[in-house]
Amino acid sequence: QLQLVESGGGVVQPGGSLRLSCAASGLTLDTYNIVAWFRQAPGKDREVVSSITASDGSTYYADSVKSRFTISRDNAKNTVYLQMNGLNPEDTAVYYCAATSRTGRPWELQYEYEYDYWGQGTQVTVSS
Repeated sequence: QLQLVESGGGVVQPGGSLRLSCAASGLTLDTYNIVAWFRQAPGKDREVVSSITASDGSTYYADSVKSRFTISRDNAKNTVYLQMNGLNPEDTAVYYCAATSRTGRPWELQYEYEYDYWGQGTQVTVSS
């Protein structure tokens, strides 16, 4: 069974950067069609931030993070990354990585129920 562990969260000032990592064990990430990063702010629903396919590296970004966040994967390390630049207080949330075997392109799979495996989350706080 696939296990996902996020790391890299923390407290950063507005305009700062963080790189989140999602390390997989149990199975290889390229067994799954898509790996995604979601986030959940206090009092809000969990939302997809970015996702990437195993097959061709196609990506999806939510409008709120386009041009600021970059998703990537290192199959040799069985890890997916989320580089976050230009952080602002609205990015404060718990960030989760998730994987799915469902067929579809990244922009077609944007809901929690479509993902089968989840990490425990890592807190990102953007504050001055």
